[in-house]
Amino acid sequence: MLRTAVLALLALGLSASRTKVNKHKPWIETSYHGVITENTDVVLLDPPLVALDKDAPVPYAGEICAFNIQGLESPFEAVVLNGTSGEGQLRARGLVDCESQKEYTFIIQAHDCGSGPGGAEGKKSHKAAVHIQVNDVNEFAPVFRESEYRAAVTEGKIYDNILQVEATDQDCSPQYSQICNYQITSARTPFAIDRNGNIRNTEKLSYDRQQQYEIQVTAWDCGQKRALRSVSVRIDVKPVCKPGWQGWNKRVDYEPGTGSKQLFPKMHLETCGGPLSSARTTVELQTGHIGKGCDRETYSEKSLQKLCGASSGSTDLLPAPSAATNWTASLVTDSGRDSELIFTFDGRQAAKIPDWVVPQNLTDHFTIATWMKHGPSHGLRAEKETLLCNSDKTEMNRHHYSLYVHNCRLVFLLRRDFTQVDTFRPAEFHWKLEQICDKEWHYYVINVEFPVVTLYVDGVTYDPYLVTDDWPIHPSQIDVQLTVGACWQGGEVKKPRFTQYFRGSLAGLTIRPGKIESQKVISCLQACKEGLDINSLESLDKSIKFHFNPAQSILVMEGEDLENMNAAVRKVSYINSRQFPTPGARRLRISTSVQCFGEDTCITIPDIDAVVMVLQPSEPRITISGAERLTRPESDFGAAGGIALFQDLHIISTVTRADAAAARQTGVDSMSSYEQVIRQVRYYHRRPAHLTERRFRLTCSELNGRYTSNELNLEVSVLHGSEPGEHVGHAIAPPQYMQVRRPSVVHDLYAGHSSAVPSAATVVIVMCIAALVVVVVLGIYRIHLTHQQEIRLEETAKEAGTSWDDSALTITVNPMENLQEPRAEEEAGSDEEDEDEEDEEEDDEITSAESDYSEEEVDIQLPKVERQSRKGQNWDKARISY
Repeated sequence: MLRTAVLALLALGLSASRTKVNKHKPWIETSYHGVITENTDVVLLDPPLVALDKDAPVPYAGEICAFNIQGLESPFEAVVLNGTSGEGQLRARGLVDCESQKEYTFIIQAHDCGSGPGGAEGKKSHKAAVHIQVNDVNEFAPVFRESEYRAAVTEGKIYDNILQVEATDQDCSPQYSQICNYQITSARTPFAIDRNGNIRNTEKLSYDRQQQYEIQVTAWDCGQKRALRSVSVRIDVKPVCKPGWQGWNKRVDYEPGTGSKQLFPKMHLETCGGPLSSARTTVELQTGHIGKGCDRETYSEKSLQKLCGASSGSTDLLPAPSAATNWTASLVTDSGRDSELIFTFDGRQAAKIPDWVVPQNLTDHFTIATWMKHGPSHGLRAEKETLLCNSDKTEMNRHHYSLYVHNCRLVFLLRRDFTQVDTFRPAEFHWKLEQICDKEWHYYVINVEFPVVTLYVDGVTYDPYLVTDDWPIHPSQIDVQLTVGACWQGGEVKKPRFTQYFRGSLAGLTIRPGKIESQKVISCLQACKEGLDINSLESLDKSIKFHFNPAQSILVMEGEDLENMNAAVRKVSYINSRQFPTPGARRLRISTSVQCFGEDTCITIPDIDAVVMVLQPSEPRITISGAERLTRPESDFGAAGGIALFQDLHIISTVTRADAAAARQTGVDSMSSYEQVIRQVRYYHRRPAHLTERRFRLTCSELNGRYTSNELNLEVSVLHGSEPGEHVGHAIAPPQYMQVRRPSVVHDLYAGHSSAVPSAATVVIVMCIAALVVVVVLGIYRIHLTHQQEIRLEETAKEAGTSWDDSALTITVNPMENLQEPRAEEEAGSDEEDEDEEDEEEDDEITSAESDYSEEEVDIQLPKVERQSRKGQNWDKARISY
């Protein structure tokens, strides 16, 4: 019993001592300082992480089980390396980045293992502060702030600092993020750079030697890491300040159809500090080298007159040479790139105008118009140079009216016939103008409303500075001669000859009897579709005065404020409203004069020359389609109307019309109208029996032949009627589809019949033989008649001595020109009748051998031309060129 009591007391004592085993808390330092290098995970702590417990060496109570960190955002963790000694280690849960965060601060506590397994009744140490610094690694290279640096210097100077380049580094520490050095890597350059990136020149620069330098610069950080990419530094060398326009391009490209384009969007006037009181700038667009002073290829002069609404009845005195207008055949022409012919006179050429072209005597109202380019005359006492002259043809040498140039003066002479009133009348009208001798194209129009004579030059009216009077001309029976390029001297000389020759160029010389042109029409005829313009006119400063010439090829601007003048010049634009302008260069010249405050001498602004380059416009496409083969009976060809060749013709064009209303009133018409007219073209042959086939080739063109369509080739075949001889041949040689039975087969079919009874096949054969005899007789008779007719035709052909060979026939027709009006002269009509009779005689003389050509070609060219406002549809057999 005593033993039991002792055991109980011993168990009670052990239980009491066990409850008091974990008496003390773990102990750690109050603060720690650590260092970790980025991209690593171990933290070096000072002091080391060690936890002590006074309960040691008691198991569990004196052991350290864990270190806890407070703060979920902390990227660190503490691990126990040895629970008995209490050693621990601080680690990063992931890679730390100095550039993201350089320092961390958090709280740490140590935990013992408690009184037994499982950490029951464990104790915590006090809280200690941990400060950790992240060490940097030189992982980034320097990068320049700008992709390129630019600067400008004036020649002949040494600069301490031209410009400064700057590089940066993304590393977090001063050692690796600071740039310690810059270096120019380009060899042999007159520049140097310091540690701060300042660039200077080491010698004086010359604009004439080199206008621009390009150098390469690199950088190092303080950790000796070099920039991955060098930077380009461009240094422009400017000449010593010279007054003049700057910031302009010598060439300005213009794309057709883009409207108005600014010519000098960045140009400004450099005055080198000189104070200006006013400036005057003239911008001139020089187009004299293009045609007649402007881009006029779209329409010919005749088309322009219709488009502008000119009066009808105008006569062209300088038409293209042809069979009907042969008086210009001997003149020198230069079509160049223009649609209208240009006639050049060198003082040796002249032309007589036939009497039927212009009435002998003009009324009190008429108009003379022409394009003229003329230079100064040779010699001090230059002779008269006659453009147009109407003088006596024989016996005398009186000038009835004439237009001539004398010493850069334009003179118009008009002497009327003698009437009941015997008084002086205005006879000579003189104008003195610079345009007459400036070697440029100008448009001259003289309107006569006797006794008033008005001159228009490029749409601007000019009054004569001198008008002289003279007696009227006494009436006589002498015919007059109208000439161009000189004056005809038919009397008072041993031999009639030309005199007072013209030296220059003329184009579109017309005379309109009985009517005068309005100023609106004259302005339209000389107007140019290209010229200068001011972009955003409403934004132009009110102090700037500007003026355009009528052709808008010259712009003059004046102002007192330099900045306003610069802004005005930057608004100057080029515009070309033509759909297909002539590509090429248009020259520009800008001249400027300035006035300075209170100085006798002022700065001089040099002129500048530039070019507007009109690019090649997109080529239009013209496509024609239709049937390529026709087969018709020969009777259709001999009918009065013949056959229609292009009934299913279709024309497609990408050319658009800027003025559709004006086009409908003239011959410049739509494609549908041309389709309608071409579909009415018919072909007939007076002897279709000898016709086998014909070939036709159709092409269309627009803008006076500038753009041509594809070729539509049409083959026309003739179906001839069956001749008697042909029937004989067919009976002898049956077609392939005829079935010929053998005799045995026939015998089998009629085996039931006796041989004495003639079968049905025998009856058919007898009838065919009889018919064959009749056909042969008729064929022989027809051949005999044909042979007799050929003999008569050959005899007729020999007597006439002529034959018609149409193997190379080419037809050029004008589908939009209605020419059914009383012929210009009765003799012209009679000539055509005679020609028709001759054609009929020639047709009668055609033999079968002459006309039997299987591959003849007929070329029908249908250019896009004007339609006259006349009645009827007589076709002009002569070729009409527009």
